Amino acid sequence: MSAWQAWFVARARRRFAMSRECAQLLPRVCAALADPRQPGSDDTCLEKLLDWLRDLTELEPTLNVVRDNPCLTEFFTSVLALPEPSPSILSFTLRLAGLLAASEDCFQHLQQENLLFRLFGSGGTLNRAVWEDASVRSGWVEGVHSMMHHQPALRFLCNGGGIDVIFTLQGDPSLFVASAASQLLVHMLTLSVESETTTPLSEKDCNWPACAQMIIKHIEDSLQSGCASHINQSLKLLTSLFGSCRATWTEVLWLRIAKQVESFLIEDSVQTRHMLANLLLNMSRSPVFCDTEGSFWALVTSALEHLTPVQAGPLAVGILSLHKCPQDVRIQAMTVLLQPMDCILRAASQPLEYAGLLDESVSDPSTVESLLSSKSSCASLLCQTLAHLEKLLSLIHLPVDLPYTSLLRSFVTILQFCSGLLIPATPLGSKISQILIGCGRVQKSALDALAALSERKGCDTVIGSLFDILLVYLESPNTSPTVLKKSFQAMSKWLARLPEMSCFNSQWPTEKILQDVFLVLQKRLCSPCWEVRDSSLEFLTSLIKSMRDQDEFRESLLSSEVPKLTENLLEDPESYVRASAVTAVGHLTFITYSLPESAVAGNQYNKEDTTAKLQDILSTDPESFPRRAVISIFTKWLKQGCTGQAEDTEQFVSRAIQTVERDLDWEVRIGGLELVEVFCVQALCRVGLPKCPYAPASSTVTSSIQQNESLQIFCRAKLFKFLFWSLCDYDKPVGQKACDILLVLRASLSPSSMLKDCQGAGDLSAGRGIPWLQRTLRQGSLAQNFPTDAGNGVDFEDPESMMLALGTIDLEELHDELNKSSDHVEKSPQSLLEDILATVGTIDENEADCY
Repeated sequence: MSAWQAWFVARARRRFAMSRECAQLLPRVCAALADPRQPGSDDTCLEKLLDWLRDLTELEPTLNVVRDNPCLTEFFTSVLALPEPSPSILSFTLRLAGLLAASEDCFQHLQQENLLFRLFGSGGTLNRAVWEDASVRSGWVEGVHSMMHHQPALRFLCNGGGIDVIFTLQGDPSLFVASAASQLLVHMLTLSVESETTTPLSEKDCNWPACAQMIIKHIEDSLQSGCASHINQSLKLLTSLFGSCRATWTEVLWLRIAKQVESFLIEDSVQTRHMLANLLLNMSRSPVFCDTEGSFWALVTSALEHLTPVQAGPLAVGILSLHKCPQDVRIQAMTVLLQPMDCILRAASQPLEYAGLLDESVSDPSTVESLLSSKSSCASLLCQTLAHLEKLLSLIHLPVDLPYTSLLRSFVTILQFCSGLLIPATPLGSKISQILIGCGRVQKSALDALAALSERKGCDTVIGSLFDILLVYLESPNTSPTVLKKSFQAMSKWLARLPEMSCFNSQWPTEKILQDVFLVLQKRLCSPCWEVRDSSLEFLTSLIKSMRDQDEFRESLLSSEVPKLTENLLEDPESYVRASAVTAVGHLTFITYSLPESAVAGNQYNKEDTTAKLQDILSTDPESFPRRAVISIFTKWLKQGCTGQAEDTEQFVSRAIQTVERDLDWEVRIGGLELVEVFCVQALCRVGLPKCPYAPASSTVTSSIQQNESLQIFCRAKLFKFLFWSLCDYDKPVGQKACDILLVLRASLSPSSMLKDCQGAGDLSAGRGIPWLQRTLRQGSLAQNFPTDAGNGVDFEDPESMMLALGTIDLEELHDELNKSSDHVEKSPQSLLEDILATVGTIDENEADCY
């Protein structure tokens, strides 16, 4: 065990160990919980109590915990003796007993006390009226699952009839209980095979362990029962098993049931077909099956052919995401996904005008055409298909080559159908057009897929029609705000690709499309709908981020009315819009900052005016969102070097933090600390101190001069008052951030030799206020009237005083205090036990932990 692991274990033991106080409280808690006269304890407290006891069993032998605390077994006996126990208490009892029985020694101990049979066997809980409560059945399943870590527990359950109870609970009316029962059977089957098998398994029953045989027979009987619910339960169990277990014996199991599963694909009943896609997909991800060339992949191909397009879609996209898959299966999966897009293209074209997306259809398109011509299924099929294609296109490493140009054409065609611009050339096209006009669901799905397709190359030939349809959506007054937002996102991604589209540039100059886009944007920035104005500003910010280095983009933007309109929106009545306007204006500065004044003079746009306006928003805006946006932009400016010379930067940072330190929003204050952090790193790098990773090493004399220079910079910018003040902030993240920055400054500015010098400097005038400052900081957020001047002997603008403060104050202690959980006292085991006693009314009021 490493030193770090040993420290962690020791820390956990100290935190969760059974203290003397807890050992005295636990018997009273158990007695109170088992007393029917007491009001029921809060379920959250019971969960925490169970968590604490679980932690105890992980840190020391469970049997020792039970023997040292006999009140636990007495609790089980008391609850079992109750004629009508509370469902929540009985559920807790079952879960606790299962937790303790996970240890084989403790399992034997509880068996000797005859507790496990009375709790989990046919003679106890199962025959009580309280079993009708789902929480009790859930507690029983969880308790059994917890104890399933050894063979005695397996034999206890199988020999005592408990496994039949689990089979029944697979069909429980509570979906939570039914799912937990299925997961329990998977766990038991895996445990049985892996702990009781000594020789390789075969398909014959005699080679399987007894418990595994019972579960496998149940699966086989259910699959052959003809009852849809029983078949679905077994298919869910198999899906979970093949998804979690990668052992070779799973293939042996599969060979026993493969023919029965395959028969579900060709039967007329479709009640179980929808379960097959997830089952086959989990199997295809297992190395046990994906490496085989046999019947499994033939079954996958059969499933892709026989399942409906809606059922086969998830299986197809999963198969296409695999890196190991036979080529013929991949072709079939691609056909499933591309068939709807192919039908869309054929429906929109004359028979000889376009041959379709698929060169050779491997399946009958009539099913897809029928779904697309039905109002009840058209939109759903297209949305699902588009979502699957978007998922594939978003993969970084796509293991299959898709026909990107044809896909782009099909996405554009769908958007044309939805906008009513397309004149259908076929009867199918006419039906699709009537269904899709104004369908927002399909529009959003198509735009998402279109945006994902922008990451792929090879679509240049139809790029003109792409921008045409996107401009239609951006211009149309019928476009809803949500569809408009997605249209902006798609347009932004495709515009970012303009420089690499040589084919498009020769047909339609970039300048032309940008002019059209900014004309539309000008209109949308003036929309009466605030969501539209907000989306427009986000679109502008996205464009600037991706295209600000391109001359044509800068010229088109600055020659339009967009910058002026954007700046006007800094005074928008809606706070979300003002925040987006701040971000957009801040990014506009990245363009104008490096340009000569003549290039931006015509736009009445200069950085000094912009900074003043943003500073005013930071000082006076009543909503927090715009103020957060301002401090975020200021930090971005500082990182990008857009704040001028060093002296200008000092003043800029100083003004910002003097405003931020009074802000009521903690995120604004922590944003101010992030600004300070960037400023400090840049200042240290500028003078060559080692905080900068590429700064050269310097001599001791030079280092002392550099430290003094840095200190003077920080004092002039009034950083230290803000940092020390933030240590006392009511919001802990602010204090943590300030402490982190101060620790970095001390490491950079105060070498060990100077720290020693500081220890004896208490009699210096500069150090008179340091003891007071230490006392104040220890009070944390309780400190009142933190000084804003040197009234208490602390001059936060004096370099010598601040060096003494950094060298004297125990920042590590403050750091530890600030990083403690705010409820570290209330989370203690003792506090929890006191809370439970207070809840059930058996503790004096002055003893309760009222927090």
